[in-house]
Amino acid sequence: MVDHDHPELTVSRQCELLGLSRSTLYYKPVPINESTLRIMARIDALYLEDPTTGSRRMVQYLDREGIPISRDRVRNLMRRMGLRAIYQRPRTTVPGSPSERFPCLVDLQQLKAPDEVWATDITYIPLRKGFLYLVAVVDLFSRHVLSWKLSNSLDTEFCLEALEMALASGRKPQIFHSDQGCQFTSGGFVARLKAEDIKISWSGRGRCFDNILVERLWRTVKYEEVYLRAYGDGWEAEISLARFFWRYGHVRPHSSLGGKTPHEVYTETKPCSSRPELTMSGAESVQ
Repeated sequence: MVDHDHPELTVSRQCELLGLSRSTLYYKPVPINESTLRIMARIDALYLEDPTTGSRRMVQYLDREGIPISRDRVRNLMRRMGLRAIYQRPRTTVPGSPSERFPCLVDLQQLKAPDEVWATDITYIPLRKGFLYLVAVVDLFSRHVLSWKLSNSLDTEFCLEALEMALASGRKPQIFHSDQGCQFTSGGFVARLKAEDIKISWSGRGRCFDNILVERLWRTVKYEEVYLRAYGDGWEAEISLARFFWRYGHVRPHSSLGGKTPHEVYTETKPCSSRPELTMSGAESVQ
């Protein structure tokens, strides 16, 4: 975007117009070395096996495998990967600073039809020479993946893009559920849901398993796709994941859906037409 040979504007002026520091122009990202990537991939696999694992236990797991590492480094890597231990107490994720908070409205036992509750989450995708983040929007009743998006940073923008892709079908949920990650508690994300008159639901204290269906999706994605492929780059990951999600939704039968595919259940079942009242569990405050 900056033209070093511009006849009228200096490099400094161009940076000023773009709102960039001139030092940023000359910064070259330092690639992550292979040993660190291998450790991150192993942390991801161990976390998938035991999502209640925090940095202290992760150090012990790695030490048993002959990987000496400090707790500070494990904590930093897990934070970079967007991994957080799941346990029944506050702050199981890194929250934003929202001006208002929303109760958890999800009761998995009460799901009756598609478009009653959509949920979202982010997971880490390892590459041979780096990593990406994957966000997905899922209809909880049918398990249908409505949209997904890859990004090289944990920003709000790619989450908003995934939401827009899901809404582009012309359908929308009564309730949209997420954890309290800063991407989903941001003003832009909340405002977009409010604009569609969608009830907002956040996982709160003592409700760490409300997003369990999306966590199960991540386990399937990792073991049946990601770990088998070892993507070389983001382009390869994009193509392969597109193929996987299409098969997951249109070809792969699910025992929990009576042998039907998520797409069949989502399109053939009559959507929920009335907004449910808050249940006792949904009236709990988010802390």
